[in-house]
Amino acid sequence: MLVSPDGGLRPVAAAVLRYARRTEDQSSDVPGGHLEKELKQEQIETSTHPCEDLEDLAREIRSGRAAADASAQAAGARLAAVATAPSALSTSVFADERIGRIAEAFGPLVDEQLTCGCHVHVEVADDDEGVVVIDHLRSWTAVLLALSTNSPFWGDQDTGYSSYRTQIWGHWPTAGPTAPFGDASTYRRVVADLASSGTILDEGMVYFDARLSARYPTVEVRVADVCLDPDDAVLQAALVRGLAETAVASGGAGPQPRTEVLRVAAWRAARSGLRGDLLNPLTGRPAPAASVVRTLLAHVSPALERTGDLDRVTARLDVLLDRGTGADAQRRWRDEGLTDGELLARATARTLA
Repeated sequence: MLVSPDGGLRPVAAAVLRYARRTEDQSSDVPGGHLEKELKQEQIETSTHPCEDLEDLAREIRSGRAAADASAQAAGARLAAVATAPSALSTSVFADERIGRIAEAFGPLVDEQLTCGCHVHVEVADDDEGVVVIDHLRSWTAVLLALSTNSPFWGDQDTGYSSYRTQIWGHWPTAGPTAPFGDASTYRRVVADLASSGTILDEGMVYFDARLSARYPTVEVRVADVCLDPDDAVLQAALVRGLAETAVASGGAGPQPRTEVLRVAAWRAARSGLRGDLLNPLTGRPAPAASVVRTLLAHVSPALERTGDLDRVTARLDVLLDRGTGADAQRRWRDEGLTDGELLARATARTLA
């Protein structure tokens, strides 16, 4: 989010991008590493270059956030990695031909869409391997969401949710979990049918929790809130890679819950985050969040061992289970009596930590 010292939002994304284009290195053909527009003028998108090492990824995330904040300051704003705004909402759609068509087609649904997510791309050999990964991931995306929850407020209200972003985002017709695809041809047929339905503008509006990227040879996992702490974003990447490695090593073996169950699991994760029960993907039954997180860790531990990430991931999960997510931090700050401006200033400090 692009925020102001008084706790409001600043509709200055176009100015931030103009400043960034003057300072970014445009010579590299490696994808990522640039600021990009989003749906609204009050938000901006950062990205990293492809990384194999988590320490490199952590540096990329921090440097990207710092560069984005510098560009924001040049436009009179600051950067705050919160997934919804904790202040009154008045937003402006980014001036772009495609975004204008989306706004015309979807009306008030676009007005309410001021949310920030964390997208993780993991490389796959081809589309068939990608579908193996997507089908395996579907059981675990609610746990990834619970670990990232960072949107308790909507406007000036505490919603009671840890990820209210999930509720808003779920209003798009293609958002959320999917049934198993089985193979790449089925995936492509479903996407083509959606694009031909006359409901969405194009394949770019296929907002599955996990999808094949149209731009890169990757699976793109889109379920998480933007993470307040950079290290929590690194954790998301490590877990997604661990799940992808596990999927490929097992040939996609594992439970395939019905999509209706996955929707309930996602709602449960969005509601209580790590502070209540989650649905255990192996049983479909509620269990304390810490127990379900440990189940995820056990599931991906062999893959994390192979990549050398197990100790780092285990330590970060311990921190999150003890301290809580960004949603818990925002609520603590509000309980301390912080104003909107003070809360967002503290969020900016954590964003850039």
